[in-house]
Amino acid sequence: MKTLEQLQFNNTFSRLPTGFYSRLQTTPLAQQFLISFNPAAAELIELHASEAQRADFVDVISGKKLLPGCDPIAACYAGHQFGHYVPRLGDGRAILLGEVETASGQHWDLQLKGAGVTPYSRSGDGRAVLRSTIREYLCSEAMHGLGIPTTRALCIIGSQEEVYRESIEPGAMLLRMAPSHVRFGNFEYYFYTQQFEHLKTLADYVISHFYPQLAEEKNPYQALLQQVIKRTAELIARWQSVGFAHGVMNSDNMSVLGLTLDYGPYGFLDHYDPDYICNHSDHHGRYAFNKQPETGLFNVSCFAQAILPLLDEDTDAGVALARSALNEYEAIFVQHYAFLMRAKLGLQTAQKDDQKLCNDLLAIMQKNQADYTLVFRSLSQQDASLSRDLFMDRSAFDDWYQQYRARLLQENSQDSSRSAAMKQVNPKYILRNYMAEMAIRLAEDRQDYSEIDRQLGLLQSPFEEHNALERYAGYPPEWAQRIAVSCSS
Repeated sequence: MKTLEQLQFNNTFSRLPTGFYSRLQTTPLAQQFLISFNPAAAELIELHASEAQRADFVDVISGKKLLPGCDPIAACYAGHQFGHYVPRLGDGRAILLGEVETASGQHWDLQLKGAGVTPYSRSGDGRAVLRSTIREYLCSEAMHGLGIPTTRALCIIGSQEEVYRESIEPGAMLLRMAPSHVRFGNFEYYFYTQQFEHLKTLADYVISHFYPQLAEEKNPYQALLQQVIKRTAELIARWQSVGFAHGVMNSDNMSVLGLTLDYGPYGFLDHYDPDYICNHSDHHGRYAFNKQPETGLFNVSCFAQAILPLLDEDTDAGVALARSALNEYEAIFVQHYAFLMRAKLGLQTAQKDDQKLCNDLLAIMQKNQADYTLVFRSLSQQDASLSRDLFMDRSAFDDWYQQYRARLLQENSQDSSRSAAMKQVNPKYILRNYMAEMAIRLAEDRQDYSEIDRQLGLLQSPFEEHNALERYAGYPPEWAQRIAVSCSS
C-alpha cells in the first residue's frame, strides 16, 4: 500500500488533443473537511487507508494541493437529454485530477465532482450539494456490492459553503473512480460537429486502452459498437433484476464500458411497480423502470449514429452494419435478463416456460403490491409461508408456488443447495430511498455522519445477514412514500 505521494499517475486521456478537454484547476470549498472515507475503494488504487487521517488529506484529494503527476481537466461532450440532442454539455462540475496506474497495470480515473466552475458549466456554479453527494457515494458502493458494474467512490468532502438549488444547501465534493469516464456523449459531440478525425482518435483511444482485443478485428469500429451494445444490454438487464431505476438515462450518462454512471435521481423498487418513476422531474415517465430496456436501445442507437463515419466509407454500408449490430440488442438483453431471473428463482436449467413462470410471479406481485426485494429473498429461505405472508391474495401465491415447486422437481432441485445459491443473488439489503434520506437528514441537521459509514459497510455486502442491522431488511417506513427526488438530487 502507498502514501498519496507514491501514487503513480499515467494520464492517458489528457494526452489526447486539447479539443477533448480543458485544463483548469479545482476550486476548493470553504472550510472543507472529510466526511467519509471508503477503504475498499482506496485499496483499488493501492492507497493505504491511514492516509485519510493526514492533516492535509482533504487539501490533497480536493486538488488544492496537487500531487505530482496530476493533470486536472474537464472533458467536453454532448448528448441526448430526455430524447433531445444538446450540442455541448461536458463536465460542468466534475474535474478529472488524473489517472492512477496500479502495479498490475490497472487505471483508475480520480474525478472530483463538485470541484467548481468549468468551461462547460453553462452558467452553473460547478458545485455539488451534500444531499446528492451522499446519495451517489452510497449507491455506487451499493451497486458494486450487488455485482453490478459501476463507478466507485473514495470519499466525501464536506464544507461550510452554501450552495443554492431548490433551497440553500451545504456544498460538498465526491471523489469518484472509474477505469474511464468516456461516455456516448463524447462520441456524439465529435460526430455532430463533424470533427471526424477527433472521432477516430477517440475510438482508437477507447479500443487501445479498454478493448485492445478488438484491434485485430477486420473492422475494429464495428466490433467496438458490438461490445458497447452487449455491455449496455447486460447492464440494464442487471438493473432490472435488482429493481434499480436510474432516473436520468440520457446518452451523456451512458458509459462506453458498460458502467452505471452519474447517480442523480435513482431508486430501488419497494413494492413491485413496473411503471415506477424515480425522478420527480421526469413528468412523462420517459425513464420509468419498465422503459429502461428500450431507453438503452435508444442510447446505443445514438452511439451507433455517432460512429457511422468510422464503420464504412460508404454511408449506406455503414448504416447496414450499425443496424445489424443494433438488431442484437434485444436478444442480448432478453437472454441475460432470463439468466438472471432464473438464478433469482434458483433454477439451474433453462426451459421454455420459465419466462411465463417469472412473469406470473411479477404479475401477482404487482397486483398485491408485494415488496420486490423481500419476495425474492423470502423465496431463498425454504419456507413458503414467509413468501406467502407478503401477499394479500394468498391463494394467488399458492397457485403460483405450486407451479414453481413442480418446476423445481423437474430438475431434482435440492432445497439446501438451492437456498444457498439464491441467497447469493437475492440481496437482503438494498439502498432504499428512506435509508439515504436518514443519512442525509442526520448529516444536514446534526452534522452527524455516522449513518453514512454504517450504511456503507452494510451495502458493500448486501447478501450477508448483518444481524445488528436487521432493521434495514424490512419494509420502508410510511413516511418514505413522501420522499421525492429530482434532477437536482
